Amino acid sequence: MARRVPAPYASDPARSRGRRFGPPDGRSTTPRDAFQRDRDRIIHSIAFRRLRHKTQVFVAPDGDHFRVRLTHSIEVAQIGRTIARALGLNEDLTEALCLAHDIGHPPFGHAGEEALKAATAHAGGFDHNAHTLRVLDRLESPYPDHAGLNLTWEMLEGLAKHNGPVAAAPWALAEIDRDFPLELGGQPSLEAQVAALSDDIAYDNHDIDDGLRAGLLSLDKVLTAPLVVDGWPVVRDRWPHLPADRLAGELIRDQIGRMVGDLIAESRRRIAEAAPASVEEVRAAPGPLIGFSEAMAAEERALKRFMYAELYHHPSQLAVAERASRIVAGLAEAYLADPTLLPPAWFGSLPAGEPARTRHIGDFIAGMTDRYAVSRYREVIGPVEMPDGL
Repeated sequence: MARRVPAPYASDPARSRGRRFGPPDGRSTTPRDAFQRDRDRIIHSIAFRRLRHKTQVFVAPDGDHFRVRLTHSIEVAQIGRTIARALGLNEDLTEALCLAHDIGHPPFGHAGEEALKAATAHAGGFDHNAHTLRVLDRLESPYPDHAGLNLTWEMLEGLAKHNGPVAAAPWALAEIDRDFPLELGGQPSLEAQVAALSDDIAYDNHDIDDGLRAGLLSLDKVLTAPLVVDGWPVVRDRWPHLPADRLAGELIRDQIGRMVGDLIAESRRRIAEAAPASVEEVRAAPGPLIGFSEAMAAEERALKRFMYAELYHHPSQLAVAERASRIVAGLAEAYLADPTLLPPAWFGSLPAGEPARTRHIGDFIAGMTDRYAVSRYREVIGPVEMPDGL
């Protein structure tokens, strides 16, 4: 598909609101535009590389074919870029937002997040979306003269608001907004809205694939799920002579295509109706302009309920999540009680007072991969049983 001329409501790198820190003498040393450089800074970051050992659905999956945060983020970016191109949006900003959206997740996914949130509640708690911005704007520091990756305003705004306007910013986001105001009460850019729904499309479908591969979902059960139940006859008619288990991949591909097609059609309708002439008018809109049709949105919500009931809350998943939660909670308790257990670099930079002290320890734990968290727990606290591979 040829690259289209950007729409007037697309984010324009030539009109970016800039970065907190400019290049020396105001010069750029590469031919890339601002959003392309944002994307590349994400790809080259340590935090992005760590995603290869962070849980998506399965903790330490027994096999090389299951998704982790890294591969999930790449899949989200592929879907997001396709949608952005169809709608005339900025593909590079969309891709960058998709690649970065999960960087703030702690080890063990949502189980780890809940444990870390509870352990740091007295210091403001933990929120993975806000922590994404903290990592990128504070903690990841490859440059000699400032902290952070020095991303554009549009990139930080999109990460802060990709799920919609923020009424009450968590402390980590509030700190960044204080230094580089992100207009948290307005709508996000269309690129950020695309990134958010591309995430939903990716995990709604790819988690089915992983659940089938793991044996926690049966094909018979999946074929009763919302969306799937309507798509299966089409796939079955296309390949009537093949066994059903050979068609799972085709089913998931078709479903992604249906969801992407619906999203593009509905978003075009909303954009035509609102007729925004600029990205500023998008931010001032009363609601999101990227979305599913009413019928698809209802089916997608029902599919999520199915996945929670059949996969995310499967007894074997809950048992591993409970052990993972104990690891994160145990590490937080140990480091808060005796910060000398921290690695030297982290202990050497430990703030003297609260809440900064607890937040510093939270930063260390949140940056851990699953396997590093297990190894630190065994070193600091003692034995723990986890799936093979950790």
